[in-house]
Amino acid sequence: MTVSVLLPYRDAAATVVRAIESVLAEDVVDEVVAIDDGSQDDGFSRVNNMHDTRIVHVRTEGVGIARALAVGLGRARGEMIARMDADDVSKPGRIASSVALLEHDASLAAVGCRIELTGAVTDGMRAFMSWQNALVTPEDHARAIFVESPLCHPSVTMRRAAIEAVGGFRDAPWAEDWDLWLRLDAAGFRFAKVPRVLFAWTQHPASATRADVRCSVERMRAARARYLAPRLRAMSRPIAVWGAGPTGKRLARELEKHGIRAARFIDIDPRKIGRTRRGAPVVDRASLDREHAIVVAVGVRGARDAVRTELTDRGFVEGVDFVLAA
Repeated sequence: MTVSVLLPYRDAAATVVRAIESVLAEDVVDEVVAIDDGSQDDGFSRVNNMHDTRIVHVRTEGVGIARALAVGLGRARGEMIARMDADDVSKPGRIASSVALLEHDASLAAVGCRIELTGAVTDGMRAFMSWQNALVTPEDHARAIFVESPLCHPSVTMRRAAIEAVGGFRDAPWAEDWDLWLRLDAAGFRFAKVPRVLFAWTQHPASATRADVRCSVERMRAARARYLAPRLRAMSRPIAVWGAGPTGKRLARELEKHGIRAARFIDIDPRKIGRTRRGAPVVDRASLDREHAIVVAVGVRGARDAVRTELTDRGFVEGVDFVLAA
């Protein structure tokens, strides 16, 4: 089983050699396709001076990460495609453990690992890391796919055939990694994680998760609605949105763009009961029934898990009767 690592970089001279060395330390790696995407520093020279025959040098002209990855995939030989970023560190055994899981379970398209954060870490990213790290099994990832991106992209090893089956790496109006996971999920592929911390994800103020408009709340909501709408349509039931506050209303508005209109909203706030949201009545949770597919869209931290627990305790089945979407 041939393993290629795709590592795009731009102006990362200070860290790119360390990043490449961290993946070359694994014997399972057959090649590292290092894509210099328009660097203005001496990063390319530093990589070029690494005398390892497993390094494949590629240059693009500032086309962005998705297109750079597409070019790199075209140059890669591997049946398994591992990812790496130029300012991160891959720990020993990360790729080998991921490949082993992929070989064991043919339904898996991508396998990540638990991560640790380094650099300028915010409270928000700590919470996001904890949420991601709690997702391990394919079932965990399937339940979380519409909440946020369940995998840290540079920590992932993927099946090349799966990537190509859904159109490969591509630019999207929202985060390109979540777009790929959503496409893979829609095609019936599954995800998992090695339940060990095997990747150090570097944070800094210019990180795409903080600075790129494609990672904004608005763009991510648009992505969620785009891929959630077909799932809801397939459930063949009227839609009830649990959450009559801003989170629920805004998601409902995005879903309307894809032909999905909420028949009712559910809320626990007695001040909202009996009112309307986007032309639909707001009802108490006591009126829950299986005639409606429930979309849980609540913004208060901790509320999502509380709603999931209540629905499960009442016999509703996640993925069949309700979906978490915020």
